[in-house]
Amino acid sequence: MFGFDDKLEILADAAKYDVSCSSSGGKRTNNGGIGDASASGICHTYTEDGRCVSLLKILMTNYCIYDCSFCVSRRSNDVQRAAFSVKEVVDLTMNFYRRNYIEGLFLSSGIFKSADYTMERLMLVVKKLRTEERFNGYIHLKAIPGASEALLKEAGLYVDRMSVNLEIPTEEGLKLVAPEKDHQTVKEPLAIVQNEIKTVQRDKKIFKKVPHFVPAGQSTQMVIGATPENDLQVMETANKFYKEFNLKRVYYSGYIPINANDSLLPKIGTAPPLVRENRLYQADWLLRFYGFSLNEILNNSHQHLELEIDPKLSWALRNPQFFPIDINTAEYKWIIRIPGIGRQSANKIVQARKYGKLREHQLKKMGIAFNRAKYFMVCQDTVVNTGFIYPDSVKKAILEHNPQPKILTSAPQLSLF
Repeated sequence: MFGFDDKLEILADAAKYDVSCSSSGGKRTNNGGIGDASASGICHTYTEDGRCVSLLKILMTNYCIYDCSFCVSRRSNDVQRAAFSVKEVVDLTMNFYRRNYIEGLFLSSGIFKSADYTMERLMLVVKKLRTEERFNGYIHLKAIPGASEALLKEAGLYVDRMSVNLEIPTEEGLKLVAPEKDHQTVKEPLAIVQNEIKTVQRDKKIFKKVPHFVPAGQSTQMVIGATPENDLQVMETANKFYKEFNLKRVYYSGYIPINANDSLLPKIGTAPPLVRENRLYQADWLLRFYGFSLNEILNNSHQHLELEIDPKLSWALRNPQFFPIDINTAEYKWIIRIPGIGRQSANKIVQARKYGKLREHQLKKMGIAFNRAKYFMVCQDTVVNTGFIYPDSVKKAILEHNPQPKILTSAPQLSLF
């Protein structure tokens, strides 16, 4: 029989494989209770405006009725099993908050007995935190695929964000490593929550006061590298789910080998490099915030993201016909396509050029990566720019001047002990 500390160590460690715990979008304010999601943002995550937030990140239980090959909590895995009661999770969250260890909760669970049984326990945790403890901190809840619509809707009244893991990017890949699951079971709770969010938004236009319902939206997560999908297939799935369910985020979790003896899973050593995961996030960012279409980033003739350079630079080198871009006359939507220039820098450029033509020394002060951007743009004192004509030479020069940063091979959760 495990003591409380033992259970906490087991279930906090098991939760580290779930990366979808960003608190961006939480706007729940303190109304006389305890905590404040809008003032916050034990894993570290970040709010929409960049503030660092500490979340208690745990599983309700690591018992699971499923046997997914890639999952550490699968039923056939020989690991220590533990489970919290509803009261234990509530007390733990409040005690950690009062000690200023955390500002919110990320709660997930293995599926114990049934989807409804597990979802009911998760719902009771968040309900007690909100109604009995008057906790107003950020709460991100992992919904359980297959749970009833009534439980999902009730839980949505008490959380800021809800998510359902897609697990594997394609149905074929999922059947390979988790034959008991399918994508449709994930789509159903996403659709239920999306429809309820829309209903609440409509009601706000009619009624003065309506209940909160998942105000920070939905997200999902895919494991990358456990099955043979290419980057185009991964991003096609992400793009489809963004459009169909209006997701706030899709998270890409690099596959971490759990069982070296499983013939279905790739043998990639003790820990995978996270370069591919990083490139997928960059491609995702281009889709959501930079106006790129998926076909521009990845297509049938370019199905894999390049690991040594970022997706925007890769697109620019493959499309020299769009360059050079005149920094003093181009629209914002074209300036942000220049490698080395981000959205904030592009806005500074558009504002600054109202007062005169911009020169190289002025651009350098705006925080752009000038040694990268210079090959793709011209400004007032540029004599001639022919770099864009020779993409291979440009790529070599950029890599020599800006060697790619070393990316960690693992991203462990902050220890509670």
